[in-house]
Amino acid sequence: MSSATTRTEAAPDPVAGDLIGSGVEGGLGDQIRAWWQRVRGGEMGALPAVGGLVVLGGLFTALSPYFLTERNFANLLNQAAPLVMLGMALVFVLLLGEIDLSAGVTGGVAMAVFVVLNSQFHVPWPLALLIGFGVGFATGALIGFFVARVGIPSFVVTLGLFLGYQGLTLLIIGDGGLYRIEVPELIALQNGNLPVWGGWVMLVIMLAISAATSFWDRARRTRAGVPNRALALVWIKLGVIAVLGGVVVFVLNENRGSALHAVQGVPIIVPVTLVILWLGTFLLDRTKFGRYVYAIGGNAEAARRSGVKVRWIKWWAFVLCSMLAVAAALFTVSRIQSVDATVGRDIVLSGVAAAVVGGVSLFGGRGRLVHAAIGALVIAVITNGLGLLSLPSGINLLVTGGVLILAASVDALSRVRSGGLRM
Repeated sequence: MSSATTRTEAAPDPVAGDLIGSGVEGGLGDQIRAWWQRVRGGEMGALPAVGGLVVLGGLFTALSPYFLTERNFANLLNQAAPLVMLGMALVFVLLLGEIDLSAGVTGGVAMAVFVVLNSQFHVPWPLALLIGFGVGFATGALIGFFVARVGIPSFVVTLGLFLGYQGLTLLIIGDGGLYRIEVPELIALQNGNLPVWGGWVMLVIMLAISAATSFWDRARRTRAGVPNRALALVWIKLGVIAVLGGVVVFVLNENRGSALHAVQGVPIIVPVTLVILWLGTFLLDRTKFGRYVYAIGGNAEAARRSGVKVRWIKWWAFVLCSMLAVAAALFTVSRIQSVDATVGRDIVLSGVAAAVVGGVSLFGGRGRLVHAAIGALVIAVITNGLGLLSLPSGINLLVTGGVLILAASVDALSRVRSGGLRM
């Protein structure tokens, strides 16, 4: 059995094709029909993950009276944050058709360097943290060199680092085996909350940025003579953000503590994650770098012949992946308030699973950061819901593995349906 991967598009809708050819903005109905045709052609994106999230949420709500409480909802967001960040990190290399098995332990090494410098050598925590992110930068640069310049498969390079970095973490941490995080600012990252009014300010800022970005995109496309989506879609998008965001803020602003000790407000980790998500999405969707990443993932040789510096793009993709992996590890140690030799060891495969479950293709060239975030939420809901039901951890692994296989199967079948993969 042989296979060849190429980038082809599903047959265009006649109406949508006429609109694109004429450069005229299509109506809402035309846009919906064009979207539905893409779905039928196999380009489902995060649709299966969103459906799974709704089904799982409804199932666990019916099975556990604690699942849909304010306290558990806030806890779920905090639990999911490291996995969301790592899933987004891996998107940068998965879009290229590559993989980084060392992303988790890279974050572990970086946090070990940070905590030893801060606790043992009394280096100011901002400088120690900056050095930790420098470890991530150096690791990504090293991986990019071996993959892009030397030509070693990313699986082999990152597997070697996955094994080696576990030993390096042990050497850095030393015989003690554990260091407490004693920086209030970092502890608050995963354990603090915005004031009640802060959640509503966050929502207003989200709407303003989303509106500004949408209308800026429309202005750019108009200047370039490229057809725009229906204006109604912009307002629908803003309406969805306003409604869903308003519900989330309202729920999180409810007291989830006690009468004597009120705990309320949006967790601080939520706006931090959203800012990183927006910046990464902007980079991939609206810059040359992002267009080149998708081009290389679709057909690296065609991209090279078109003048794309494939080696540099791959190099930077691995650097970004490793830097965001350090951020994921920072979220983890902030939550548990300590660093030991196991940080990042077990999360990387869950990060890959999050991206794939969310709709990022393992074959490269297809997926977005928000897809990985949704996939991470699916996995976090599974873990959280099964924990509330007091089921064994083995059940959690079985269910998560089954969801991953199902998502990978959907990805492969969708590419066959769209003509992107022939067996």
